[in-house]
Formats: sequence, C-alpha cells, structure tokens
Amino acid sequence: QVQLVESGGGLVQAGGSLRLSCAASGRTFGNYAMGWLRQAPGKERELVAGISWSGGSLYYVGSVKGRFTISRGNVRNTVYLQMNSLRPEDTAVYYCAAVLTSRDIAAIRLSEYDHWGQGTQVTVSS
Repeated sequence: QVQLVESGGGLVQAGGSLRLSCAASGRTFGNYAMGWLRQAPGKERELVAGISWSGGSLYYVGSVKGRFTISRGNVRNTVYLQMNSLRPEDTAVYYCAAVLTSRDIAAIRLSEYDHWGQGTQVTVSS
C-alpha cells in the first residue's frame, strides 16, 4: 500500500502564494504518475494538475493554468504544487494523488488515480 502525506496548506490573502508538498511512502516500487486534486465545499472533486513519473508530461485544469506549477522533487515520488496569484475560488481541500503506471504521461482523469492523501486545507481570503 502507498501512503501519501500532504503539507503546506494554510490561509493566504488573494494574490498570495502557497506551496504544497506531498511525499509517498510504503510500497513505492515502480513509477507513479502523481497529481493534485481539490474539493471545495458543496462541489465535486476536480483534478487540478498532473505530472508523469519523469516530470516530462504535465496537465493543468484551465482555471489554474499560468498560476499553478506542478513539479517533482529530487526524492523519489515527491511532488509539489506551487500556487501563485491565488483567488478566493481556489479555496478547497487539496489532495495529493498517485497511480502506478508504465506510461510516462500525466494522468489527466480523476478516475485514473487510485491512491490519495488525507488532504490539506487551502483558504484564500478576499
């Protein structure tokens, strides 16, 4: 089993920045595509960004393009989400996600991910 642990959430004013981190532990043999999901109150969970196991393939949902950057760390199976120019509508619980894959492409559908963390709250005040 793979465990994912997120950190870095918090409260920030609109226009500010936050950096989320995620580390995978447990049975992390093999290559994992990773991503960040979010769920706002009363809304469905959505995929925000995804990255392939090599970091060469990226995906962003339209509302965060140009503001958020997903990247992989030097430590195997770590991933970050740099969030700039934050808006109140970015307020949500953010979850790290992963899927074991043999293909070096980002997973772009929510249903592809089969491991999730517990989530970290991001609140953007206006």
